[in-house]
Amino acid sequence: MPCGSPVGDAAIRLRAPRRLDPVPASRLHRVAVLVLEGAKPLDVGIPAQVFTTRASMPYEVRMCGAAPGLVAGGDGLSYHVTHGLDALAWADIVFVPGYRFPDREDPPRPVIDALIAAHGRGARLAAISTGAFALAATGLLDGKRATTHWHYARALTAKHPLVRVDENVLFVDEGSVLTSAGAASGIDLCLHILRSDLGVAASNHAARRLVAAPYRSGGQAQYVPRSVPEPLGERFAATREWALIRLGEPLTLESLARHAGVSPRTFSRRFAEDTGYTPMQWVMRARIDVARELLERSQRGVEQIAADVGLGTGANLRLHFQRILGTTPTEYRRTFTKGE
Repeated sequence: MPCGSPVGDAAIRLRAPRRLDPVPASRLHRVAVLVLEGAKPLDVGIPAQVFTTRASMPYEVRMCGAAPGLVAGGDGLSYHVTHGLDALAWADIVFVPGYRFPDREDPPRPVIDALIAAHGRGARLAAISTGAFALAATGLLDGKRATTHWHYARALTAKHPLVRVDENVLFVDEGSVLTSAGAASGIDLCLHILRSDLGVAASNHAARRLVAAPYRSGGQAQYVPRSVPEPLGERFAATREWALIRLGEPLTLESLARHAGVSPRTFSRRFAEDTGYTPMQWVMRARIDVARELLERSQRGVEQIAADVGLGTGANLRLHFQRILGTTPTEYRRTFTKGE
């Protein structure tokens, strides 16, 4: 493309990722990525890469815009999208990547109407970074919690005062509408959606493929001003790794703090800042995650799994499973072994 073209100095042709293994159409989750003017390249690429169709990832992805063809992007790039707004009528979930200058004007009315229509027929809408402005323009975030990149949080509040903007989290799941902060937290949001759709084993597999953290709490701070030396954070990461391979053993606040080399009080405060959870909440969720993976991928009974993950008895596992996930281990296993 000639330099100085109105659609950018470089063009990226966006197509659905090539399917390596055939997946029955009835099992595919349909994902549309809506590329708006000024779209940010990382934000566009994240859902396209995370949900690429393969044996372990039964998704079909369509890249779309207000119309098929070239879309001017940010950072000297443009995008060639194969589909127009018809893809939103097809999709089960619609991603809206972030775009530049979201506070200046809303997306075109046909785009807003297509988003509203997709939501009305049951599709989930998920925004990455400043894509939250497009969702807010539909009115679907009114009265709901939402987040965006911290730099634009005040602008989102000013432009859409009915939205309950939380600038101190990585992502917010309000069921049918989801929002996330900057580009990296888009990965966290995508992995969160994978966990909901396919289970923790598939999400962990995708995280390993992406060389990403398998789980970061949506409530984790976007950024944390630190008044302590960075090595403390490194020791906390080491302590989390240490705990993960000892989930079947008794773990207490005191033993975790002792491993980190700080007082229990300091450990509790800093750990919550880093993860969004207290140390023992984090341990419990880690144990439940391991239990989920064992339910998905093994034939172990509930009592054996409870012992393996340090919860002692099946009754204890059922109690915490129901509290955290809203279902029972048996129902969870049934859900994620259908069709196998």
